[in-house]
Amino acid sequence: MKPFHVAALAALMAAVAASMSTAGAVTFDATNTASNTAGGQRFDREVGVDYAKQVLADASAFIWDTFDQPTDGDRKPVDAVTLTVEDIDGVAFTSGDGIHLSARYVGGYNAGDVRTEVTGVLYHEATHVWQWDGRGGANGGLIEGIADFVRLRAGYAPSHWVQPGQGDRWDQGYDVTARFLDYCDSSAVVQGFVAQLNGKMKDGYSDDFFVQISGKTVDQLWQDYKAKYRG
Repeated sequence: MKPFHVAALAALMAAVAASMSTAGAVTFDATNTASNTAGGQRFDREVGVDYAKQVLADASAFIWDTFDQPTDGDRKPVDAVTLTVEDIDGVAFTSGDGIHLSARYVGGYNAGDVRTEVTGVLYHEATHVWQWDGRGGANGGLIEGIADFVRLRAGYAPSHWVQPGQGDRWDQGYDVTARFLDYCDSSAVVQGFVAQLNGKMKDGYSDDFFVQISGKTVDQLWQDYKAKYRG
């Protein structure tokens, strides 16, 4: 029986190792440094660090799937994603692999369920951790638009966002660009469009990527998008 146990143990260890490789050996952590403020206390009460850590893990898995990055080698080399709730202005920002959430924003949010809002914000910010940025060559409107595209596809678009077809230009950013990318990433253009675009942005950026993926310039796509919702 001993050889059987050794073989079974070896097989189990191999399975565990394979599972870890597939899931990605990434750790997720959250800290609230503003628990002495009203916003920090609301975060603890209505969101919590344990929930936030789970959101970071779920969001990362969703982003990998959205970007068609099933293995570690397909993704940015990130070992840990952290969230820090701080007594700062604004909503949130991401620096490297660290996400910073404003306790003041959490404390003052009154447009719905704050847990749902924080979840959406974390999906947006986690996208910044994982997305390629054309080695700094992509414009900020597209970067923010991709992050909001992920939030949209995850089902966390807030009610105050623009409606499909609204906006002045394709790279206006945030919800405007997210709605445009949602059109590009549909059966009307090319399903998987954003995954291909993000992949191309690993080594640089050019508006010609839109032509390479869809056969149309980004301006033509924007005109088609506006025409679809006109009237």
